[in-house]
Amino acid sequence: MSGFTFLRMTTSIVVHTSISQVVKLMFDKNSLINCSFKDMRRVGVFFSVALVLVLSSAVLPERETKVDLGGDGVEWISFEEAIARSKTEPRKILVDIYTDWCGWCKKMDKESYSKIEISNYLNEKFYAVKFNAEQREEVVFDGHTFKFVARGRRGYHELAAALTNNSLSYPTTVFMDEEQRIIQPVPGYLNAPTLDTILKYIGESEYKSTPWNEFQKNYKSKL
Repeated sequence: MSGFTFLRMTTSIVVHTSISQVVKLMFDKNSLINCSFKDMRRVGVFFSVALVLVLSSAVLPERETKVDLGGDGVEWISFEEAIARSKTEPRKILVDIYTDWCGWCKKMDKESYSKIEISNYLNEKFYAVKFNAEQREEVVFDGHTFKFVARGRRGYHELAAALTNNSLSYPTTVFMDEEQRIIQPVPGYLNAPTLDTILKYIGESEYKSTPWNEFQKNYKSKL
């Protein structure tokens, strides 16, 4: 998988962290942004991924109900629409968290999401969401109203912080299960073969029973 390196992924998996659990950590006066990994494990996150992170610059569109990124084939919808659809037709949710200035986000759109094998699989197995981590619009979800927080030159959206376990980096790909619980945020640029492998690992629910290292060794992406 050229261009990307997994540094470590645990073989023991505990999934299903609710947004409510993450928000409790976010807004506790003793555990604001930058909760420790130990804190996050207390609320059920253990399927830990340490990845190569790179930040750069790019221009992507603001959030809309449908997002057009130049015909990559993925049916991108808003976070709110994905939640609504999942309640009537349950699917896992993929949330691509990006910013307008993130070059690696645009590179991932162009080189990974543009692959027809990836877009077809995403459209079949997931609800795909583009979420701007610096958007100003409020989002109501799971009994909470998430808002934009002005900080420094740019600021951030509280939902992006919650979905990434308070570890904001761009792009980050967040996976949620059919009950809108966080499975795993995966930070960093993912090339097409890597994204394909992770999509199959999550989409086929292999993460529930098969260690990542074992799945990665046995699954051979055709991309």
